[in-house]
Amino acid sequence: MIPEEAVAAFHRLHATGCFVIPNPWDVGSARVLVGLGFQALATTSSGLAWTLGRSDNRITLAEALAHFRALASSVPVPVSADFEGGFAIEPDAVAANVALAAGTGIAGLSIEDSTGDTANPLFDFALAVERMKAARRAIDASGTGILLTGRSEGFISGRPDLRETIRRLIAYAEAGADCLYAPGIRSIPDITSVVTAVAPRPVNVLVGSDFATVPQLAAVGVRRISVGGALARVAWTGVLQAATEIAERGTFTSLGRAVPFADLDGLFKG
Repeated sequence: MIPEEAVAAFHRLHATGCFVIPNPWDVGSARVLVGLGFQALATTSSGLAWTLGRSDNRITLAEALAHFRALASSVPVPVSADFEGGFAIEPDAVAANVALAAGTGIAGLSIEDSTGDTANPLFDFALAVERMKAARRAIDASGTGILLTGRSEGFISGRPDLRETIRRLIAYAEAGADCLYAPGIRSIPDITSVVTAVAPRPVNVLVGSDFATVPQLAAVGVRRISVGGALARVAWTGVLQAATEIAERGTFTSLGRAVPFADLDGLFKG
């Protein structure tokens, strides 16, 4: 998809209704998801890191940019990038990196406020807001119009404070974020509170288990649903179960439950 068309299509998806944006971890999984009918995709930092034999948040900026470029050029739907914390701390450096990402063909990207420091897991409020403003300026200067998602990470980094999370999301919206996202929020009342607080900006909800359905989330005004590294975890679960059986029991029953070769190979033909 031509980048300009992808960006326009991505913005349209956020304008009304509710859509699921699953998270592939490589070109093959991206193409399969498009084949299943999904209208947009989002990268997953953890899924990519695991393919490289690393833990999450251990990929380099260059690796992330190459991954964005590969996925965006391989599928005919918009791709949004999990850009972690912008691979920088200071706002000017975040802006410079966002400018690089905007040139990879992606239709959107997210910037989060987690520091990676368990003792102080979130950037200071003022700095976090300045980082979001910097990302907004970089996107505007790029002329690409890619959609900016502002993420507040308290619920997955040891600071599950709904009031503070909402304060940050409102500030990120005011700083120029087009979509708001607080991964880890799982209760419908809390999700409803976030949707109401940042309205009319769209909200993304992360679903990594079966705590809600698409209709339930749509009913409270959620516009976008992602799954993060969950699909990659499902794939790794199958590998670990089958390999553990072989290693520990010397049997191969798990392999017999796999998708037939011809069916899987057929997904990539044509």
